[in-house]
Amino acid sequence: MKEFWSSRIRDMVPYTPGEQPKDRTFIKLNTNENPYPPAPRALEAAKQAVGEGLRLYPDPEAGQLRAALAAYHGVKAEQIFVGNGSDEVLAFCFQGLFDPARAICFPDISYSFYPVYAGLFGIPYREIPLREDFTIPVEEFLGNNGGVILPNPNAPTGIALPLAEVERLAAGNPTAAVVVDEAYVDFGTESALSLLGRYPNLLVVRTMSKSRSLAGMRVGYAVGSPNLIAALNCVKNSFNSYTLDRIALAAAQGSVEDEAYFQENRRRIMDTREKTAAALEELGFRVCPSQANFLFVSHPERGGKELLDTLRAQGILVRWWGKPRIEDYLRITIGTEEEMEQLIQVLRQTLGRDKAQK
Repeated sequence: MKEFWSSRIRDMVPYTPGEQPKDRTFIKLNTNENPYPPAPRALEAAKQAVGEGLRLYPDPEAGQLRAALAAYHGVKAEQIFVGNGSDEVLAFCFQGLFDPARAICFPDISYSFYPVYAGLFGIPYREIPLREDFTIPVEEFLGNNGGVILPNPNAPTGIALPLAEVERLAAGNPTAAVVVDEAYVDFGTESALSLLGRYPNLLVVRTMSKSRSLAGMRVGYAVGSPNLIAALNCVKNSFNSYTLDRIALAAAQGSVEDEAYFQENRRRIMDTREKTAAALEELGFRVCPSQANFLFVSHPERGGKELLDTLRAQGILVRWWGKPRIEDYLRITIGTEEEMEQLIQVLRQTLGRDKAQK
C-alpha cells in the first residue's frame, strides 16, 4: 500500500529508534540517554524561557548559543552550526557536503542512520568492514572518496579511534569532507577539534543529548571551517530557518555555562562504566573497550536475542541488532550505579541458573 509515495522512498528501510516503553516501567539501558538530570543552570534557563516571548519566533541564527559554544571550544562563531539534534545536523551534512556523483564511505558496523540518509538523499556509499576486533581500518578510508563519515567513538562498539588516525583520515581525503560524529566523545575520547585549523575539510559533529542530559531538547551542533558551516546553513535555510525553539536554545546555553556539573556528571558515568565492565567480565562476557556511555558485550554461552528477551522479562531494556557479525552482542547504556548493579544481579542469577542446570 504505497500509492502516492515518491519512488525515492518506496524501497527504503527507515531508521529504527530504540524502544520508548509506555506500558510499564523499565530500567532503560537501550537508548544511551544520560541517567542524571540536566545541569541546574540548564533547567533554570529553560524555565526562564517559558513566557510571553514564546509567541515570537526564535533567533534563526542561534546567535547567543553559537557565541557560547564558540567561546567554550576556542573557535569563532562562524565556525559553529546548531540544529535540531545531531541527527538533523548529520542529515544536513549528507545534503550539503556529499555529492550524488561520488561515493562516500563509512564503517559496516556503525551508526545505522548513515545508510538511511545516503538512500534518502541519493548518495552512493561503500561500507568498509571493521577488523575482527571491531577496530576501524583507516587505510581503507583513504583515497578517492566522495566523503567520509564515522562516529568516534564508534557506535555501537564504543571503540575509539586515536586522534592521529583521525588526522590520517582528514589528510588522506583532501578533496572531500570528513565528518567525525563525536556524539560520545565526552566519555573519554580525544576530540578532533584540535585538528580543525589544519584541515578545512574536517567537520566535527556534537550532541547535547548524551553527556549534557538534554535528549529531550534535541540540540546538536557542528564545528568546522566557515566554508563547511556555510554549506550547512545553505541547506538549513532552504529547509527550515527555525530549527531550535526558544526553550532549547536557552537550556543548551545554560548547560554550556555549567562546567562544574558537566565534568562531575561525565566522570560519574565513566566510573560506573568501568565498574560495570569489570563485573560483566567476571561473568564471562566479552566487553569491547568502550570510551562511550555504553558497553558492547557478548557471552559465549548465550545468544544476543536470548539475553535481550531475558533482561526484558526482568524489566531491563538493552539494545540488540540482528545483523551479521554482531547478532550475539548487546549494547548496554550506562545507567545509575543502582541500575547497573541490578543489571549485574539479574545476569548473575540467569547465568548461575544455567550452570546449576548443567
